[in-house]
Parts: sequence; C-alpha cells; structure tokens
Amino acid sequence: MLANALWVDVVSEPTGRDYVLWPGDGRPHPTGSFIPSTAITIAADKRLQASVFAACAVNTPETVLCETASDVDAVIATRLDHRWVLKYPTGCGATGHRFIADASEIPADWPTPYVLQQFISLERPEVYRLYGVAGTLFGFNARRFPAGTTASPWVAHARGARYEHGEVAPAEALEQAERALVATGLWSSFGCVDLLRSTDGRWLVLEVGTDGIVNHVDRELGDQQVLDELNRRLAEAFWQPLGNPPWGRTWRYRTHQST
Repeated sequence: MLANALWVDVVSEPTGRDYVLWPGDGRPHPTGSFIPSTAITIAADKRLQASVFAACAVNTPETVLCETASDVDAVIATRLDHRWVLKYPTGCGATGHRFIADASEIPADWPTPYVLQQFISLERPEVYRLYGVAGTLFGFNARRFPAGTTASPWVAHARGARYEHGEVAPAEALEQAERALVATGLWSSFGCVDLLRSTDGRWLVLEVGTDGIVNHVDRELGDQQVLDELNRRLAEAFWQPLGNPPWGRTWRYRTHQST
C-alpha cells in the first residue's frame, strides 16, 4: 500500500530518500530516511517518550519512571489517590499493560525503568487520535467500543475499539498533539498522537506512533477518505524536496503493484 501511495519501489538498498520499514539485520538506519531514525526509536519506546514529554511540557497523565521495585512501591504509597498502570515500554495496542497495586506484581523479566502511569477512569472509555504530516495536523478521530460490546480499559483497535470520525479537534488537543510530535522529532515527517480528555476537561497525551522498523500506524480506519488524505499528504511530503512528483498534477495511487 505504501509503495503505491508514495510511488516508490520496495528495495533492499538505500536510495538516499527512503521510507524505511526495515534496514536489514545489522545495518545502520539509512541517513536519507523520511522519518528520522531517532524519532522512530523514541516512538517505539514509552520510556523515551515519557522523558521527552516531561522535558518539553507535554501534558500527560501523571507518569513516573522507576528504576527499581522499591521506587515503584514508594510512588504507589505516596499517591494513593491514583490507580496505577504498569505500561509495557515497547508494546503496541496496549499489549502487556496491567493495573498494579505493588511491585510484587511485576514480572521478573519486565524491562526497566518501569513506566508507571496514572489511569484516567472515564464513564465511556475513549481515546482520540490526530495525525501529523510535515507540520500539519488532521484526521481527528475517536476510538470507542461499539454499543453492545464489552469495553476494555485499554482502548485499542486490537481489543475491539473502532474509529469514529467527524468530530472537530479542540484547540487544546491540537496544541498538545503538536507539542508531542515536536518533542519526539516527528513534527516535520509523520506521526500520530493518542490523547484523552480527562474528567476535568484537560487534554492529555498518552503516546505517539509512527511507521518504522518496530511498529506502524494503524491504517484500518473505517473511512477511505481519511486514509486517502493520509496517503496523499505522506506522498506529497515525501516528494516535496525531490522536485516534480511522478503522479503529475494531482496525486493518485500508483496502479501497478510494487515488486
């Protein structure tokens, strides 16, 4: 899909302008990557995201990085007003996330530092998303569980939540999404931001995502128009520094399959 949206071929050697999904075992990340390698690394690790969000004043649920199990217990003991989630640092689709009451519940092989995050309880679980391509935000949507289905505290597509489109992004959501993409180095290329609206009305960033060597941004959006806009913006941004794009005056999908 990406090859025919971007009008590029799948290749095994860097070309100098690449949309990198895998550089090959043991190879360095190509220097001509559309999405910077450092940004891909940050987007794939919630520990790194927590650090840059704190440094860049991105609003998030209260998040603490704990080096030891004792640190985890100390945080929980001093913030009894919170319900805490232990987030698996490199998981996607909420894989591995769990509620935690004390450090004895942490599996022995869990990566450190531990990511503890305040759980924001909502009457109807929902997470919002914005996409950013080349310095522009668009595609505001919400993930919710369809009526009649069992909701999970982890509002992920992989757990049954579905995208709903048509709402207008509030100014604060746009501001926090931009802050998050700038902080992670994705603002000038491509990333998505997951947010929630807390019970006091504030917009909080949960995490960012991008395409890369570990994860990719979900394209099963349930809305072809939004998907087409995402692909068009990516293609135009990818080709912008290269001169005239191969599709001519108006972007369209390349009709032949990449080999």
